[in-house]
Amino acid sequence: MIIDVDVAALYGVETKHVNQAVRNNRDKFPADYVFELTSGEVENLRSKILTTKLSSKSRVAPNAFTEKGLYMLATILKSKRATAATFAIIETFAKVRGLKCELVELHKEGDKRKQADKMRHFGETLADIVMPDLETVETESSLELNFFIGKIKHTVRRIRKVEPKKVGAK
Repeated sequence: MIIDVDVAALYGVETKHVNQAVRNNRDKFPADYVFELTSGEVENLRSKILTTKLSSKSRVAPNAFTEKGLYMLATILKSKRATAATFAIIETFAKVRGLKCELVELHKEGDKRKQADKMRHFGETLADIVMPDLETVETESSLELNFFIGKIKHTVRRIRKVEPKKVGAK
């Protein structure tokens, strides 16, 4: 859960624009996307989290967004950060759909070498989705086939990407 003031900072807009987007698009924000905090929840946040940006002078309770609500909001807001988040969501969704097709093809493949290549590609793509800031350093694949059940195991070991040094930097 993330409250509206933090969502606004995340997407580079004012809090009032976040809440206005929710009010103007109520049908796009069901209860498992966004909900209003109770006065008790607000007080609890203020007392337990010293860095909270909740104003005690606010007349309305803040909205709290779930992950799905953040994604929906990104499609509505017009800031550059929200647009970038929308692109990232769309790209990830397309990759996941592609993985589904690859998995079907992987199970149909009879050639062991082609199957190993497809398994490696599948593992690397999945790792890119789940751990995009990490770099692949080693992969390991194994395949075990039983009469009625197939088992595929692919391990990808990753480390943090090393940022290249800028020219002229010391």
